[in-house]
Amino acid sequence: MAAHRAVGCSSRRHFLASQGVGIGSLALAWLAHQERASGRQEAPRKPTLETPTYDLTPKAPPAPPRAKNMVCLFMQGGPSHHDLFDPKPELTRRNGQAFTGEIKFDNAGQASSKLFASPWKFHHRGACGMELSELLPGLGEVADDISLIRSMHTGVNNHGQSISAIHTGRIQRGRPTVGSWLSYALGTENQNLPAYCVLTDPGGLPVLGVENWSNGWLPSLYQGTAIRPKEPRIADLEPPAHYEGQVQRQFLDYLGTINRDHLSQYPGELDLAARISSYELAARMQGAAAEALDISEESAATKRLYGIDDPDSAEFGTRCLIARRLIERGVRFVQVCTGNQDWDHHGNIANLLPRMCRRVDRPSAALVRDLKTRGLLDETVVWWGGEMGRLPVVQNEANIGRDHNTYGFSAWMAGGGIKGGYVHGATDEFGIRAVESPVSHADYHATLLHLFGLDPASLTFPRPGGDASLIDGQEARIVTELLA
Repeated sequence: MAAHRAVGCSSRRHFLASQGVGIGSLALAWLAHQERASGRQEAPRKPTLETPTYDLTPKAPPAPPRAKNMVCLFMQGGPSHHDLFDPKPELTRRNGQAFTGEIKFDNAGQASSKLFASPWKFHHRGACGMELSELLPGLGEVADDISLIRSMHTGVNNHGQSISAIHTGRIQRGRPTVGSWLSYALGTENQNLPAYCVLTDPGGLPVLGVENWSNGWLPSLYQGTAIRPKEPRIADLEPPAHYEGQVQRQFLDYLGTINRDHLSQYPGELDLAARISSYELAARMQGAAAEALDISEESAATKRLYGIDDPDSAEFGTRCLIARRLIERGVRFVQVCTGNQDWDHHGNIANLLPRMCRRVDRPSAALVRDLKTRGLLDETVVWWGGEMGRLPVVQNEANIGRDHNTYGFSAWMAGGGIKGGYVHGATDEFGIRAVESPVSHADYHATLLHLFGLDPASLTFPRPGGDASLIDGQEARIVTELLA
């Protein structure tokens, strides 16, 4: 009886197992027919026969580059474009009146509809006549070297998602940052220093912390190396006294032999390969990094240029000067961060915004001037901006500030093929939305990769389900108006 049931009463599992090939063949035939009917027939992908290798040796881009290096001056929190970069005569005219248009608040509890004009004056700066706030006298001195973008937007009204968009191309977390992509694509000229360095702020890490320089799902070899704001700037860089010299060299050689033997047993283990490379880089960095991070030999005039003689700007100026020294020594990407929410002025903007400008304005402008004087600006992109701007209405009437706005805000770029003395795009008459020549985060990334001689669509990394890129299927245009 049992035998009869086994033969005559096949289970669903048995049926599918016996018919799977037939069903699969039918499905494949139907898909092939659909491909032919639509005229779309992709060539089959050839299997990878060799284990891919990843390293930081310098690589030539597919097209002639305008830029070779980049400094990202990241102003986390959202600098107010109304008060720094984007004067609005209509807002000034209607100051204190109720705004009746559509507006999106992040903090509805403290929101108001009362229009709040900038209390600071704007002036025409440089031969180009760029209008900039009186809070930015340093930037005014280099106005003819920068492109001011007044039409940035990400469209996500909180810090974390907008930071992810600006740094990684998507609002989702866990993706590689721009610095990681450039390190992956191009390597670095100096094998004794990291390709990607991050100069952190004494006030703490930005929102999302180390994700601001994450390699995401790229091999960990391409993540940013954090450099502390105070000595020792790199932890454990110097060996203990009993390991110095030949003792350390013999130990590292022995460790390298063991590591390579271990890796040969696990080909394709990217994290293991990256860890070995990191150990080797750490050893090479002991002399090179200490020299690069030491500004003691810089001239007094250079230190004054960066505002190191001023207590307000000395700390940020020191990090901007170190950024120049790293670029000068062949580091591919340097990020200089402000601290957690330093620009997030929901209240007391009358005091907090001028304080931040005194801290960063002079050093930021000095970086542009110094790179230009040394012949490095032509091949170094400088980007200054945050993840958002602010709203044109009062928040917190008892202690006036401005709420978030990611639908229209400002940033500036210089060098590396970027046009100087140029203002791009515009927001509406109240500075809420980008309405003229908007620049999304994807547009910014496409333009940046283009400057480095890279094709935004072709720079990819294999992922389950298909190759992934910085742009990753988003609509993105190269903003040619910004190009020199």
